[in-house]
Amino acid sequence: MVNAPEPAAPAAPLTVLYDGACPLCRREIGIYRGLRPDTPVCFADVSDPASPLPGDTTRQQLLARFHVRGSDGRLLSGAQAFLALWDVLPGWRWLARFGRLPGAAWLMERVYRLFLRVRPMLQRWAFRLERPA
Repeated sequence: MVNAPEPAAPAAPLTVLYDGACPLCRREIGIYRGLRPDTPVCFADVSDPASPLPGDTTRQQLLARFHVRGSDGRLLSGAQAFLALWDVLPGWRWLARFGRLPGAAWLMERVYRLFLRVRPMLQRWAFRLERPA
């Protein structure tokens, strides 16, 4: 009698760790959530004190930059995190491929760091737009 092969265990999902208290982040994550990725993607709001954090991280670290935890358990941040997420999202893979060209991820990381400098100002502006006068 031949034993049938065991079904493969489903891959652990890509986990997006985002700042749900940030109106900019909520808007962007809303766009990503509306897509149908090829592989499972989970979204974890790290601004929620009840949300569990990956080991060896603090809430402050996770709120300071965009992070994803890959299906292999590795924690990626900044441009590398965006590339990992975009790689599984339909309509965004072209951007992930572009980011894998020599020097592109380095440039994306520099632009992201510049964005992080103006993020507080943009957040204040976005908060004002959310609140009716």
